[in-house]
Amino acid sequence: MDKILEGLVSSNHSVAVKRAIVKKVVEAAEKEVTEEQCQALFMLTTRLILLGEDAFQKQIGFQVLEAYARYHRPEFERFFSKDFVLSLLQQGYGQLDRKDPAIIDYIHCCLRLLISCPSVLEIFSVIQVEVLRMVCERPEPTVCARLSTLLSDFVQCIPRDKSGVLFCQQLVRTISYFHCFSNQERELREYVGQVTKVSTLLQNIWKADPATLLPSLQEVFAIISSTDPSFDPSIALASLVQHIPVQMITVLIKSLTTDQNVKDASMTKALCRMIDWLSWPLAQHVDTWVIALLKGLAAVQKFTILIDVTLLKIELVFSRLWYPIVRQGALAVLSHMLLSFQHSPEAFHLVVPHVVHLVQSLRTDGLPTSKAFLLQFTELIHCMMYQYSGFPDLYDHILEAIKDLPKPGEEKIKLVLNQSAWTSQSNSFVSGLLRQAGKSETGKTGLVNLGNTCYMNSIIQTLFMATDFRRHVLSLHLNGSNTLMKKLQLLFAFLAHTQRAAYAPRNFLEASRPPWFNVGSQQDCSEYLRFLLDRLHEEERTLQVLESAKPKVSSPVDPSSKGPTGQNSPEEDDESLALTETKPGNDGKTLIERMFGGKLITGIRCMQCNCISEKEEPFTDLSLAFCPSATSQDGPQPEGPLEEPKVLCQGSVNGGSEIPETGAAKAQASNVNFVPVTNEPPLSVPDLVNYFLAPEILDEDNAYFCEKCSSLQRAEKTMKVVSAPEYLILTLLRFSYDAKCHVRRKILDNVTIPPLMRLPVHAPSTPIQCSSSTSSPLQVDSPESSENLAKKLKPSQKDEEEEEKERRDGKEQINRGGEMPVLSVPYVLSSVVMHSGISSESGHYYSYGHNVNGADGTQHPANHFALKEDLGNGQAECSLSTCSALSVPPEQGDTLPNSVQEARDWLLFNDSRVTFTSFQSVQNITNRFPKDTAYVLMYRKQEPLGQNINGGLMANGMRLSAEPPLQKELLDAIIKDNKLYLQEQELNARTQALQAPSSSCSFRPNGSDDNNPPGSCGPSGGGGGGGGFNTISRLVF
Repeated sequence: MDKILEGLVSSNHSVAVKRAIVKKVVEAAEKEVTEEQCQALFMLTTRLILLGEDAFQKQIGFQVLEAYARYHRPEFERFFSKDFVLSLLQQGYGQLDRKDPAIIDYIHCCLRLLISCPSVLEIFSVIQVEVLRMVCERPEPTVCARLSTLLSDFVQCIPRDKSGVLFCQQLVRTISYFHCFSNQERELREYVGQVTKVSTLLQNIWKADPATLLPSLQEVFAIISSTDPSFDPSIALASLVQHIPVQMITVLIKSLTTDQNVKDASMTKALCRMIDWLSWPLAQHVDTWVIALLKGLAAVQKFTILIDVTLLKIELVFSRLWYPIVRQGALAVLSHMLLSFQHSPEAFHLVVPHVVHLVQSLRTDGLPTSKAFLLQFTELIHCMMYQYSGFPDLYDHILEAIKDLPKPGEEKIKLVLNQSAWTSQSNSFVSGLLRQAGKSETGKTGLVNLGNTCYMNSIIQTLFMATDFRRHVLSLHLNGSNTLMKKLQLLFAFLAHTQRAAYAPRNFLEASRPPWFNVGSQQDCSEYLRFLLDRLHEEERTLQVLESAKPKVSSPVDPSSKGPTGQNSPEEDDESLALTETKPGNDGKTLIERMFGGKLITGIRCMQCNCISEKEEPFTDLSLAFCPSATSQDGPQPEGPLEEPKVLCQGSVNGGSEIPETGAAKAQASNVNFVPVTNEPPLSVPDLVNYFLAPEILDEDNAYFCEKCSSLQRAEKTMKVVSAPEYLILTLLRFSYDAKCHVRRKILDNVTIPPLMRLPVHAPSTPIQCSSSTSSPLQVDSPESSENLAKKLKPSQKDEEEEEKERRDGKEQINRGGEMPVLSVPYVLSSVVMHSGISSESGHYYSYGHNVNGADGTQHPANHFALKEDLGNGQAECSLSTCSALSVPPEQGDTLPNSVQEARDWLLFNDSRVTFTSFQSVQNITNRFPKDTAYVLMYRKQEPLGQNINGGLMANGMRLSAEPPLQKELLDAIIKDNKLYLQEQELNARTQALQAPSSSCSFRPNGSDDNNPPGSCGPSGGGGGGGGFNTISRLVF
């Protein structure tokens, strides 16, 4: 039979005759055939299948082999033995190479014929070993696809256990060697189909044996992170991404980005190659993984990698938008890269030249999805042009091209930009080259977030915007010292004069961070402020003591200097390192005391004998609790540093604890008569100040021990401001403790912030006392002794009704019996620190600052005019003994000459970003963003000309009128850093030039860089599109 078949195949008969004879041969398989005849037929058909000259001979071979193997299975078992299979896989067949796909197909066919035979198990074990060897030899895609089909049909041939893990890893590496160098769409489709078969096999293995997944992914990363210039892995690896469970993204990315063994260069390569995967057709979730890795790198502050990769790959990602099959994923990645790259317009401006051409193409390509895609794309472009305004020459032609398309509202744009930033550390450059744009139009310098340091940045900017404080700090002569004040002075100098858009205050962070603050964790900005002021005060006080112990050879300060001018003699200060002007007018006060220090008198009056005990306490900030009615719906009580509702948070002047004192907290001196406290309208800052200053009745468990009565008595506890600080710092106690749920919560109540307000200050007098104590430092007790907030309301309101109000000539006084007269001291808002979030342990801080000084450093005269007018025509309904807002309608222009000035009178400091804003934005921020609430406020005292309440600080009501000249040491440091900044820019340019020819990691069939898309304005004028395509194909590589 074999001779007949062989002669037939080689004969010249027609195909029809041959088919008829072959049919007879196949039918004869049912008859009894000898062992020798079967073996001869099997050998002949194998030769026809593997070495046949044409497809007809191969077809005949398969038909006859299948027929005789079915009816003579024992003989076929003996023929297709494990030794025969081994020889095929290791040596090939005749002149046929062992790597030929035909051998895989032949084995696949024979296994189907033997599937029910016991001997097939031995063959499976042989194939398990051989397929592992084969994939280690990096077979071509065709062979690999045939092998994948075989293994998918016969999973028993897949290696197991450790060999299975190794097989998956080697198969992944084999995929990385796949390449297709054809431009023909048919061949490309075939190539994609082959890769899909291999990736599907891996997917099935991962599902059957999950232990193989993680090692496979590790191999993928090892491949794409390779920095070997001779190896360019195939983007066919993108086909694996869609088979990785999306739930694993978070864990894998976190593990990857926090691995200290992964070098930045390797991570950069890996990210670049993942971005190249966007060109792979049919792959799903590539954009999800790329964005997840970008976010993961931002979370661990690998911003250098993000910047490098963004600038390197942004144009490639943009070019993928031309191809419908991959454009949606490409747009997702492009949007994230552009919207998160908020420190510089450089990335956006790289793609600006191509925007109009893409818009025109999307309008005319006729695809049903293009219209919706165009709307998404133009929304992104609007956001970017809003973010980087000020380039009309670049944007005019874009605006013209999209003028008829919908434009998102400003609020939506802001929301998108806020959500897309590199978190709170969006502009923190840990190391490497910095690519920063020049300063914003505000001329102010931002502060780089060094890892959850927005709490420090917002406080520094608030202090910097305290004009008098800043000028005094800069005028101090601290040459050669290494004090914290010196570091603050240097930081202020950089903020005022550096060329950088944002300055990284690393040295100041290390010097000023409280020891209990964990590095990299979010902290309370008010706690940091108290610690900072306390450190500065104690440091200066220590130096004063050291100075007083020295022989009086020469005065450490120029005698001609008047308080605020601070014109110290450099020669005298070089060695003394004095921090303050110790002239008699200052009474030896430190700079912190003179700028932020005020005094309170806490009085307790026995309601039995009317004896009064008073204690004077200094303060640098007042912590204002919310009235119980404002927070009762949630039932929490202020807690922690904010636990004591009416507390004098005095840590900074005298080194007291950061935790408020209970005893001093509840005592208030002045009458409270501010109606909105209990009404529907939102609370205002004066409401909270009045609540702070309200009297409190001490009785029952909290009764007062009167020394005169020698027993516990009902008493009234009061608190009076007797010395008004130049800068009044108010902290709103927004973080409270919910006793029911045992959690800390944030009070999100909106608080109206008046631009101007009055503070009742009691002039010094000698009260009737039965015991008296004057305490310079305020010793703060444990926070555990919290009192009931609600106890204060009724006594204070009752007392208000009994008090008589008077107002005289703009300088009003109140006398209750022998009580001290009350002055109404006006304050103007200087800064507001905002907290965005719902927890004290998380969120973000930013600040608003009043731009009170113009280009010449002088105050806006309109502010003085408004105050003087208001002082003369004050609200008659407000008592002098209560804190009240001053009515200055913005529309009247009293403080804001025009709308342009209004828009530039306030600055928004958000880490590295500084922008102009308006006071209306400050007032409305919580309405627009409910989680963004005012937390720390700073008011600046305003006094009528010639009036000086505290004495010693003012001269004819005027403060320092201009910025002090930079001292040589500060000037030298700034010049040095500005030179370094220029060198960094030059180095960036050189590095970019060096990277350009060798940095592309994309799949390039023609061995050249990616071509420009059709109709582009690139040097090639269009054509190839990407990866050697000469048509506008649906497939992109």
